[in-house]
Amino acid sequence: MKWDPERYIQFADHRDRPFFDLAARIGAGEPVRDPAWVADLGCGTGALTAVLAERWPGSPVTGIDSSEDMIREAKSRSGNNLSFTQGHIQDWEPAPGAGVLLSNAALQWVPGHEELLARWARALVSGSWIAVQVPGNFGAPSHALMRELAGSPRYARALAGVLRGTDSVAEPEEYLELLLNAGFDADVWETSYSQVLTGPDPVLDWVRGTALRPVMAALDPEEYPAFESAYGALLREAYPPKPWGTVMPFRRIFMVAHKP
Repeated sequence: MKWDPERYIQFADHRDRPFFDLAARIGAGEPVRDPAWVADLGCGTGALTAVLAERWPGSPVTGIDSSEDMIREAKSRSGNNLSFTQGHIQDWEPAPGAGVLLSNAALQWVPGHEELLARWARALVSGSWIAVQVPGNFGAPSHALMRELAGSPRYARALAGVLRGTDSVAEPEEYLELLLNAGFDADVWETSYSQVLTGPDPVLDWVRGTALRPVMAALDPEEYPAFESAYGALLREAYPPKPWGTVMPFRRIFMVAHKP
């Protein structure tokens, strides 16, 4: 699946806010000074990884992403304590010492990521931090309508197994139990952002940068425009525009945990 850095940052203000809400809780009540390492898993363009490098200038900060295009963009930010490497999240292993593992809006793409998260939690040494945010909107109209259209007779064969459902992420209490069982002090919560998007078909523009990309990759270029046209009509009905913009509620699930 190919990612488009320019498309992804189209709604940077909305996409970035959960990162800052997540990162702000790392070291809450117990400041983190000079971790042995900092890893940003699913770093995308690296713009937010650079924020982590500024926060911990004495620590090596590495961004990892599977997208060649994203990493190419990210590497332009490399320097001092900041570096980037192309790789799959599921292949990452923590370096020695107490570090900070952060993953913002990426683990939902990894099937079975709960076991992956549990494995990392067991491997991390005392003093380490885990900070993860995943979208919790797989039951929202934006996703449900996409799956419904993908399952229609016209597209069912080409898109079979392409889109995952509400099992893409766990519920907050499941993540909390996972982290507590691994010996962490954990803070898990959810937030629903009432995002006001502007422009023509803004919800369609939003999902073009993320959730719609597997469909783009699976359908023939000649077939995809008809899918997008039909899907866009469904979105306009589900998210009617107002004079001041279109409201797109977006639920996010956060977890920040420290291993004492």
